[in-house]
Amino acid sequence: MTTYAAIQSSISGDNALPLRPESQVMDLERLGSFHQSRLSFMRTLVRRVFKERWKISPTTFDLDKDGYGTVIYDIKAANSNFSFVIFSNYLSDDERNDRVIATKWDLTMALVEGSVDGDYVEKLRENVPKQEAGRVDSRVFVLSRANRSARNFNYMIDCLANGQQPDIEKIAKVGYLYRTTAVYGSGKLGMADWEKVSTKHRDFARPFAGEMFVCMMLRNFSLLQVEHIAKQRQTDTYTPMDYDIKRYIGIGNSTGLGMAPYLVNHPVLISRWIEMRELALARIRTLGAIDSRIHYHLISLLNRCALHTKQTLTEDEWQTSNNTAVVGDLERLVEFADNGLSDWNTIIHFSEENCSLQGQEMLVSVLLELYPELVDELENFHCTDEFLDLDPLMPAARLKEIMATRYDWALAIDFKAPGAKETYWYRSQEKMEPRLGSISDVEGKKKQMALGVGYAVRKCFDQLSLYVEKNPTHSTARFLVAYPKVRGIVRRVQCMSRSKYGDIQANLLDQNVLPMHLLRCKLAFFGVSKFDPRSKLWVRNTMFQGAPLLEDIGSTFSDDWFMPLTPSV
Repeated sequence: MTTYAAIQSSISGDNALPLRPESQVMDLERLGSFHQSRLSFMRTLVRRVFKERWKISPTTFDLDKDGYGTVIYDIKAANSNFSFVIFSNYLSDDERNDRVIATKWDLTMALVEGSVDGDYVEKLRENVPKQEAGRVDSRVFVLSRANRSARNFNYMIDCLANGQQPDIEKIAKVGYLYRTTAVYGSGKLGMADWEKVSTKHRDFARPFAGEMFVCMMLRNFSLLQVEHIAKQRQTDTYTPMDYDIKRYIGIGNSTGLGMAPYLVNHPVLISRWIEMRELALARIRTLGAIDSRIHYHLISLLNRCALHTKQTLTEDEWQTSNNTAVVGDLERLVEFADNGLSDWNTIIHFSEENCSLQGQEMLVSVLLELYPELVDELENFHCTDEFLDLDPLMPAARLKEIMATRYDWALAIDFKAPGAKETYWYRSQEKMEPRLGSISDVEGKKKQMALGVGYAVRKCFDQLSLYVEKNPTHSTARFLVAYPKVRGIVRRVQCMSRSKYGDIQANLLDQNVLPMHLLRCKLAFFGVSKFDPRSKLWVRNTMFQGAPLLEDIGSTFSDDWFMPLTPSV
């Protein structure tokens, strides 16, 4: 089995694989152009569940004719047993709110270690439907809630109850029956923290594996629930949902600024995720042989991506323009590939010269699909310890050299330019979500979050330069005695100098910053599709669309649900 030490040796030294440079990959707009791939967390989770043949079945199915009640799934994973508990409650239309500040939802749910008895279920029933207002214990390690789709849920029930399949064009406009409004883990609200999950529950010891599993279970429950309600409504005429339509149904999600700070606050982890993605691409560029089968698969996937993009509906002009550009990019890539390929570098260079950033990164995702034997094992290395250790003995002059080279992008920003420090990030006490504010709000600025890494580097570098000029032989420790407020950014700089990637190379304080790029990047690692921005601050998307169903576990597994297409039924 490949070790991380072996991976490190493959990306360093004289014979290192050709990883793309940090200056290219960590550009904010490029990060916001990433797409789902074989290494996205939904894909890696589904592979694990199906290859290990987890046994997942409802042991309690207590729903009334309208679908309200309790359902408990028993989950026998490869290493441990778990329970997934769902509470379905009546919610009037005027109470349905997808915002974080909502207090009621159609569904609330919890992923719990081990089996649950009646007493424990009642404890969950008292707290899980309250979400943030409740309290759970450390047996719970994921908590979530979801609301019905106003356009699809009742429509689907009516169709099935009357013996009809839904109009696929109508379904395609939304693509889900429920949408999540939050998925919590990592110690919140009394739940098990990541240290416990990662050490005790090996089945979920990958980043966001538990959270993705809850969304996968929600998707499968939504299909079960609508069929149950439809059958109860008109038993004589009821017909089950067509299998291909089931596969096409995903889970909706709306993501706002709450996700953005994560990419800044976890630079070591983000570096590792990107490193694995870039290593996969480097392996393919170096080791990926091109034969007739691979060439046919490439053309097929490029065409599929173009059709998937055309089928992505959005009212946002910016995203519509991006999608149109991507379709044109893919058509050019097909034409280029049809003329023959002897290596992958030629088409990658062609894309960099002739395609948009989103088109370039779509090609990267396509290439990863072609070689599972070179890519899939890298999913085992998405975890890493996140310690930002301070090296007090480092010479201050050496610290200055690191800043000048590793953070040249930050030092190149003119922070004195108009609007360069116009924006600050803060957490709204009223809405319980991150927000963007203007420096004109003096009181609000006092509550700003420390996301301006580039500006912090600039200020520290200026102070350090003056200090080193006067004290060329002093250590970092003595510099920090003189300037104790820069301790945090110094620790970050020292640590990140040992990482391949990590820091986003952009001024997040600029008045024209586009947070959407941060959201898109993290969502791409999750594996979502169908991006539909509702503003520059939040985006709708779809999860697990096209994924295999729970009923497929145990049958022949085909890991081919990349960029799913509307079924022909």
